[in-house]
Amino acid sequence: MFELFQFIIRSRNFILFVLLEVLSFYFIINNNNYWSVRYFNTSNYYAAKILDWSNKAREYARLRQVNTDLAEENRRLNTLVTQLQQLKPQGPTNYKTDSIFATRFQYKVARVINNTTQHPNNYITLDKGTADGIQPGMGVISPTGVVGKVKICSEHISIVTSILHSDFMVSSRLVKANDIGPAKWDGINPHRMKMLYISRNTKMYRGDSVVTSEYNSIFPSGILVGRVIRVGEMPDQTYHDVTLSVGTDFSNLSFVYVVENKLQGEQEKLEKTTEPERR
Repeated sequence: MFELFQFIIRSRNFILFVLLEVLSFYFIINNNNYWSVRYFNTSNYYAAKILDWSNKAREYARLRQVNTDLAEENRRLNTLVTQLQQLKPQGPTNYKTDSIFATRFQYKVARVINNTTQHPNNYITLDKGTADGIQPGMGVISPTGVVGKVKICSEHISIVTSILHSDFMVSSRLVKANDIGPAKWDGINPHRMKMLYISRNTKMYRGDSVVTSEYNSIFPSGILVGRVIRVGEMPDQTYHDVTLSVGTDFSNLSFVYVVENKLQGEQEKLEKTTEPERR
């Protein structure tokens, strides 16, 4: 307290000057209409600017929460869309899907915490693991397409085999051409991949969407894989050389959805019983 009094005594002339300046401005503004209006307009302008900056700062600070909320909302919508698609599959109009089978796919939101695209075999790290219900073998998608498949999990971390991996293939379908074949990355360009074993007899369309087919237990059908950007001919082969643009932008991957097929174990168990007969 003594130091405060000492400071006031030392600075008394400056403090008196500031007080007189403030008092002068007060009298000028209150006794002169022109300066009163100028002060009012100027103060409102800067007050609005400060309020705008404050609102933008608060909005920026909330972006992480907003993105999380949007990802959760997309998860819910993905679940509903998948259920509707599974309830009304392509086929006879009088065909009715079993409700348990139609609701077998469930989604979980996860955040990408590491991701590579420059290697021949690329992996993605997620911030969710077995404690969140994620298990090896589950599919992973983004809001714009297929991402990969869960390879290994710890309690709180999962490693995903990206579709940008030399061994990863996904059963895919050409929407317009209505033909099925595996889609596989060629290990060169992270924005391009190939669709294999499409017969030359199939009429191809540039820009045709390629989506996951019904013939896999990992992904729901209809998830975007990519789009046809080039169709050529393979020498001495009976297949088209089909190049796709990858649906997912792996350079800007933030949130993903892990797909759980509740009937996957039952399906694979039954299919294994017929393996000796196929050989």
